[in-house]
Amino acid sequence: MSQLDADQFPVRTFGGPTALFEYGGLRFLTDPTFDGPGDYPSSGPTLTKTAPSTATPADLGPIDVVLLSHDEHADNLDISGRALLTNVPLTLTTPGGGERLGERAEGLADWETVELERPGGGTITVTAVPAIHGPGPREEVEPLTGQVVGFVLTGEGLPTVYVSGDNASLDAVKEIAERFTPVDTAILFAGAPRFPMLFDGNLIVLDSAQAAEAARILDVRRVVPVHHDSWAHFTEGRDELEAAFTAAGLADRLDQEWTQRA
Repeated sequence: MSQLDADQFPVRTFGGPTALFEYGGLRFLTDPTFDGPGDYPSSGPTLTKTAPSTATPADLGPIDVVLLSHDEHADNLDISGRALLTNVPLTLTTPGGGERLGERAEGLADWETVELERPGGGTITVTAVPAIHGPGPREEVEPLTGQVVGFVLTGEGLPTVYVSGDNASLDAVKEIAERFTPVDTAILFAGAPRFPMLFDGNLIVLDSAQAAEAARILDVRRVVPVHHDSWAHFTEGRDELEAAFTAAGLADRLDQEWTQRA
């Protein structure tokens, strides 16, 4: 892949947190969710999916690696997604998820790395990066919402890519920026999800204004927003994201394909 091609690699989004991209000759999928609309009970609040995905697993073609922010919530890994994992050579996820999901899954703690062989030679480094699924310190959040992990992808001649996962912490973003700024492409989970019974209704993933601030902190060239549609607990969507990035003077950072997909 040439540097020009690397800078322009497309990211396809399918609703919720699910996105597909080719990077360094490998095909990556984030948080696979392909089940239909309906209610999905969980250990906490019931999650309600409001719209179908825009593709099925059969539409995707072969996937080399799944980047799974966490496995414990149906809006990040559903029944169809779990079935898809059985046909994927490698799933990278949280330490707990690595234990739960079997031999094809590898759990990574913060700043752990995995080297992936590229088809044409060379390697891709995937670094696990901090993510906190709610407000406050990790030790207070994880007992309620579980472990979450983000990812940074790097490689010689390749752009730096950040996949945030279900992160609500700008402090975590600042930690990542200290090691990886500037970031070429950020797949940012947003949507401002809230539940009245969790953390007094405070955010459990970034809202639109925070997503724009994360883009500024990381000095991102391109942002592909995900995790902002298709579920009832997402309280901000495309309109709020576009307004927030415009207000921050960062509208030009939003991925052109995403903005045209209205």
